[in-house]
Amino acid sequence: MRVFVLLVAFLIGFAGTARAGDDLADAQAVIRSQVDALSRDDAATAYSYAAPAIQDMFQGANTFLSMVQQTYTPVYRHRSFEFGEAQVSDGKIAQRVHIVDATARPGRRCTRWSMSPTAV
Repeated sequence: MRVFVLLVAFLIGFAGTARAGDDLADAQAVIRSQVDALSRDDAATAYSYAAPAIQDMFQGANTFLSMVQQTYTPVYRHRSFEFGEAQVSDGKIAQRVHIVDATARPGRRCTRWSMSPTAV
């Protein structure tokens, strides 16, 4: 089974006092919302969750969706998706996500996937 481990690194801290449990639940809701938008080919919604630095790199929702389709195929189309370990530090959240790609071939890789918590 092909497993992809993605580390979601939030580039902007949450405003106010960090409440790790609440912030983590909010962050996971954002991640799941973006993944759901990608699965529906809803480029505008998926792009709205991307971190400002990612939006600067990929001007426009369709360009962003194309990049995800080509570079992050397991995120775009997957067999399973689940949250792994998370770390909250200095108002920032790093969330590990375990994804089995649609083909379920053996393998494993690790990469960074950035999103903006301001969409929460």
